[in-house]
This record gives sequence, C-alpha cells and structure tokens, in this order.
Amino acid sequence: MDWSPILISMRTASLSILVTFFLGIFAAWRVIRLKNEKLKLIWDGILTLPLVLPPTVAGFFLLYIFGVKRPVGKFFLDYFSVKIAFSWIATVLAAVVMSFPLMYRSARGAFEQVDENLPAAARTLGMSEWCIFRKVLFANALPGIVSGGVLAFARGLGEFGATAMIAGNIAGKTRTLPMAVYSEVAAGNMDAAYRYVAVIVAIAFLSVILMNWAGLRADRKKR
Repeated sequence: MDWSPILISMRTASLSILVTFFLGIFAAWRVIRLKNEKLKLIWDGILTLPLVLPPTVAGFFLLYIFGVKRPVGKFFLDYFSVKIAFSWIATVLAAVVMSFPLMYRSARGAFEQVDENLPAAARTLGMSEWCIFRKVLFANALPGIVSGGVLAFARGLGEFGATAMIAGNIAGKTRTLPMAVYSEVAAGNMDAAYRYVAVIVAIAFLSVILMNWAGLRADRKKR
C-alpha cells in the first residue's frame, strides 16, 4: 500500500486545523460582539456558506481566485514564486475553507451558551475585553470549542470535492486519502481502496469518540 496519501492527508489536516481553529474562534468572537443584528446575520451567512455549498462549487471559486492566471494566484507566483493551484498548499487551502464553518459554528454556539452575567460581572471588576475573552468566555466554552476542532479536523481530512478542483489528484503531491480511494476504485484496485477506506473510517471513529468525550466533560462541568 502506498503510504503517501495517508501522510499527505495527515499533514494537510494538521496544518489546516491550526489555521481553522484560531481563525474560527476569532471569527465567532467578533460576530457575537456585533450589535447590529442585520450585520450579524450577513456575516454569519458568509462565514457559514462553505458548509452548504457543494464542495466542487467552493473549489471552483478557489480555483477562480488562486489559479495561476488569476490576479491572486499570479501575484503569489510572480512575487513569491509560489504556485498555489495544483500544489500541496492547495490541499491545505481547500481543507481550511471547507472545515472552517464547522469550527466557526461550534465556537459561536459554545460562546453563546456562556452565561451573559459572567462577562458583565468581569467588566464591573475592571477586566479588559481580551482578559474577559481568555479567562471567562474561552475557559467556559472550551469543551464546545474542542468538539468543533475535532469535527473540523475530521472534515479537513475527508475533503474531496474542493481538493479535486483546486489541487487535483497528483500522486505523491496532492493525492489525499479520499482522492486515493477514488483513484483505486477507478483503476479497479479494490483491495487498496479497502485499506484506505479502513484508515479513514478508523480516524473518523476516533474523532467521534473524542467529540463525545468533550461533550461528556461539558455536561459534568455544568453539573
């Protein structure tokens, strides 16, 4: 069995969750602090959009933005000699875009479940907004945030449609586990496909276990 799809997928998912985790938390924090409800709805819709779009459509937009002949892709290629489309970076980009809504929605939900009186009480004690976020909001929302991080990691690991559009299916370079399953089935190598599927199922099952564990911790904390 070729181990490169497993290694590429783990590298992609690991880097993408680092970006998604902090970006999702920051976005959730900023959105819940908005006073204008209409503006909040608009931003929430924009940030959640990749969750409801077909992955191939999201990948099309990414290719349209970061293609070598598009302004952003051409800028990176001309000034930094970095080709984004059909490179390993593109697999990370696709994973970040498609997993971000899960992290954002989970973090926002966790923040909104924190008792509003806690931040208000912290402000009366003279705590800064950053201190309130770190010691009150984040600390109390941590189980939900961890669950979101696990889901986002699993989503990034299993990304297929957007990856196929922006990164392609290049063996040893952009061929992730889902792409490897597709390639092996298309080639009639069912035994290899079974092995890749077994790896994906095992990782997905562990992700669910971790998510449930985080949920149990949250329930115990509330009690």
